[in-house]
Amino acid sequence: MMPKVSEQAIAEYDAVAAGLVSAGVVRGSMFGMPCLKIGRKVIAGMYGDAMTFKLPPQPREKALSLPGVEPFDPRMGRPMKEWVLIPLSQSAVWPDYAAEALEYVRG
Repeated sequence: MMPKVSEQAIAEYDAVAAGLVSAGVVRGSMFGMPCLKIGRKVIAGMYGDAMTFKLPPQPREKALSLPGVEPFDPRMGRPMKEWVLIPLSQSAVWPDYAAEALEYVRG
């Protein structure tokens, strides 16, 4: 079951999504959660009151140093290797990490 999502988290997620439209990012879904894609590749998603981002090693480590940020484990007991979960309390950095994820996934 997916965690509940607050209106504030939805608004912040929508702002991130809107900021990436001009780069060709579209909305989609992955495992039942809203996500952002470039082509068929997922760059970010919404999980409860947090966003997940696929990041290369350095930005991932930087993100993990922020309060409340953790490796993304969608309740499978095994964190996803390149993914981090950044809580709503850190939403000010969501656009920055979305841009990092986009650059990384585009290669």
